[in-house]
Amino acid sequence: MIDRLSSFEERYEELNELLASPEVVADYTQVQKYAKEQSSIREVVELSREYRQLSEDIKDAREMTHGESDPEIVAMAREEQQSLQIMLEKVEESLKIALVPKDPNDEKNVIIEIRAGTGGDEAGLFASVLYRMYSRLAQRLNWKMDLIDTNSTGIGGIKEVTFQVNGDMAYSQLKHESGVHRVQRVPTTESSGRIHTSAATVAVLPEAEEVDVEVHPDDLQIDIYHASGHGGQNVQKVATAVRITHLPSGLVTTCQDERSQLKNKEKALSVLRSRLLAAEIERQQKEITDERRSQVGSGDRSERVRTYNFPQGRVTDHRIGLTSYNLDQILDGDLIEFIEALVQEEQARKLEDSIT
Repeated sequence: MIDRLSSFEERYEELNELLASPEVVADYTQVQKYAKEQSSIREVVELSREYRQLSEDIKDAREMTHGESDPEIVAMAREEQQSLQIMLEKVEESLKIALVPKDPNDEKNVIIEIRAGTGGDEAGLFASVLYRMYSRLAQRLNWKMDLIDTNSTGIGGIKEVTFQVNGDMAYSQLKHESGVHRVQRVPTTESSGRIHTSAATVAVLPEAEEVDVEVHPDDLQIDIYHASGHGGQNVQKVATAVRITHLPSGLVTTCQDERSQLKNKEKALSVLRSRLLAAEIERQQKEITDERRSQVGSGDRSERVRTYNFPQGRVTDHRIGLTSYNLDQILDGDLIEFIEALVQEEQARKLEDSIT
């Protein structure tokens, strides 16, 4: 492990020199790249230095027990050695966790897309419930939430909605929300009181910066049109809504939430870059392994991840077997228990993989 730690420290110092060089300072993209890399290994370097210092202190204490004749000093040295050894073991455990490969997107903001799935109008109503749940979560965590595009139904439901969440380590906290969310409840339109099952899909995409995904202007078809309200009627006299088609991939993104055409264009481009990044991540994940492919930004909807059962007031996450009977609080944004459990499960799996 010492050799591995040395390579981190050498790279850290090399990055210090690069960030101080005039050539790099003059290139904002390079500064961003190197500063991001340095930040990603800072914890390992700091723990490594602490580990080395504690090892030296233990060595000094051990030598004192052998070279000192005063019994009191020897006893003190042994006590100090034991205390330092406990500290060293704690730092070693922290190092093992810090050395586990991290998702490079964990620090990013996210773009979330919710779409009504099977279940007709009830699915659209459930999609709107999920949208409110994530809105309330963002408020609880003091994150900024920004609506990008929405397509509503006439009865208060949502066919699809796209929004951005800006917050500290947002992607690391929300990436496990990707997948199929299922609801079991009695719809207001059901006269016989039968429980109806419907679903909505959630895709959590890491927000891609320009340094992550390069989009050539020649590859884009940009259409400007009038924003529409319920029923399709135009709600603005000036055309400000933007539709961007990425010609090589066929991906289409739209934004009509802002009154400014420029702002709508910026948001639509942000969504496009994030979808392209998510597609590239999914491709890389498939190359690594098909059996243990994660949902890192892929928006994979092939597997049910969570069920919300209204009659029993129960929420179950099927991936980790966690069940809570606080349905109302969870739908009001209190998702912390599920988020923390999913993050811990991911860390434990990665730690196990790194050991084996």
